[in-house]
Amino acid sequence: MKKILFTLTGLLLLFIAGCGSDNDTVKVGTTTAETPTWELVKELASEEGVEIEIIQFSDYVQPNIALDNGEIDLNAFQTISYFDSFTEERGLDLSAIGTTPIWPMGIYSDEVEELSELEEGAQIIVPKEPTNLGRALMLLQKAELITLEEGFEGAGGVEAIVENPKDFEIVPVTAGQTARGLEDATAAIINSDVAIAAGLNPTDDPVFREDAENVPYINIIAAHTDRKDEESLQKIVDIYHSDEVTSFIEEEYEGAAVPVIRPIEEVIGE
Repeated sequence: MKKILFTLTGLLLLFIAGCGSDNDTVKVGTTTAETPTWELVKELASEEGVEIEIIQFSDYVQPNIALDNGEIDLNAFQTISYFDSFTEERGLDLSAIGTTPIWPMGIYSDEVEELSELEEGAQIIVPKEPTNLGRALMLLQKAELITLEEGFEGAGGVEAIVENPKDFEIVPVTAGQTARGLEDATAAIINSDVAIAAGLNPTDDPVFREDAENVPYINIIAAHTDRKDEESLQKIVDIYHSDEVTSFIEEEYEGAAVPVIRPIEEVIGE
């Protein structure tokens, strides 16, 4: 009988210890470029009783997989457009719960300073992920380098190009590799966070840059749908939208990231 009681007591202690381990820590998956902001959010959240552990990812695939699997509690790295496309394609049960900045995409080059200097047949590197690719193609069209099929809104690939007057060679690669493409290609279209990680300045270095008003490309904080209303997660969104964090983003990124403080219901409905 004593042996049984001892065993039950031991199990109870293990259970209590387990409940008090990391259950109060919110794991947030993000990219290197966004880590400085999350370090500040982590500090402010701790003051309000919410502990954050920052998990860095180097690609645009694993953060959503990890979130759906419960390996992390939040992620913050992706645009609304990418999030919608990825979760539908993979059948993930995730929800956007808050806005973060928009990171304007740019055309970079080590060989030319003006788009007019691009020669016929020049190679242009673009990110290959579906929504990144569509976004890059629309940027090329806005720069008047190509013409896309009528009604193109970002869903599709290079087959949507109907006019390419200078016969540019458009080469899709993984978004994280686009900056390296500058070593061989004449130009590359690079996401701001990837550019920052590569030591580029997304405000000063692009030859051409998209504006910061494209709602589909506002970045978001995502959670598993079952947990989207949890108080601690919503508190983190509120902290991210605080004046202190907004000012930090404006000063830290100098226009490379533009804060967006809007209700999530508003932006995902547009």
